[in-house]
Amino acid sequence: MKKVTIRDFIKKKSKEKITMLTAYDYPTAKIISSTNLDGILVGDSLGMVVLGYPSTINVSLRDMLSHTRAVVRANPPQLIVVDMPFLTYEIDTKLAVKNAGLLIKAGGEAVKIEGGEEIKDVIKSLIRAGIPVMGHIGLTPQRFLKIGGYRTIGKTKQEEEQLMKDSIELEDAGIFALVIENTYADIAKRITEKLTIPTICIGAGPYCDGQILVIHDLLGLSDFTPYFAKSYVNLKEIISNAINQYINDVKTNKFPEKQHYKEKES
Repeated sequence: MKKVTIRDFIKKKSKEKITMLTAYDYPTAKIISSTNLDGILVGDSLGMVVLGYPSTINVSLRDMLSHTRAVVRANPPQLIVVDMPFLTYEIDTKLAVKNAGLLIKAGGEAVKIEGGEEIKDVIKSLIRAGIPVMGHIGLTPQRFLKIGGYRTIGKTKQEEEQLMKDSIELEDAGIFALVIENTYADIAKRITEKLTIPTICIGAGPYCDGQILVIHDLLGLSDFTPYFAKSYVNLKEIISNAINQYINDVKTNKFPEKQHYKEKES
């Protein structure tokens, strides 16, 4: 599989569905590298599914740099997009460029930023610095306090109009793709038809140009799986059963067996 670039994402618009998953470590990225997945997001969702934080706002730039380097070491052919964590891009554009640059130096090939028209100047500054940007509107987890929790966005006419305005402003600012999270499907459909760049949905229906999921949800490893995610296997149960079998084997002297150890002959 040849290396996927942002140009490949753009070319797939309205032609072929884009597929993305999150990954946060070397072994997961290594497995993904042997698949035809289009893109990996080193997401700040790692705060909850890997580090045990209550939300993504606890994730630091250091966390993102460490996990990005781990994914990059697997040398996956997929496009590697990295989330910019909370308060690494909102303060001023110079700091945003510096922080995004560190994520790119760590091996990221694009960054993802949450927010609408209020961050268009940040996006323009990043792109001027040569850093590709993926946008993210709808439910923006870093702003869950502001929007009143984790909820579907677009219920009111005002919210619906703001989503459309944000998507247009972000495309004009230069993003190469847009994540739409937890909005009503018909709204995501209208945004997708309006934009010339690909849209990638998570909890926003089937009409976008692609889909993304948190890999822990897909594998059945999450403590909580949102309604819009699909678990394709229950790894939590499989791992638990394997551990219990190991415990039983040790206690009943079934492990280790002869092939699992060496003895020095006298």
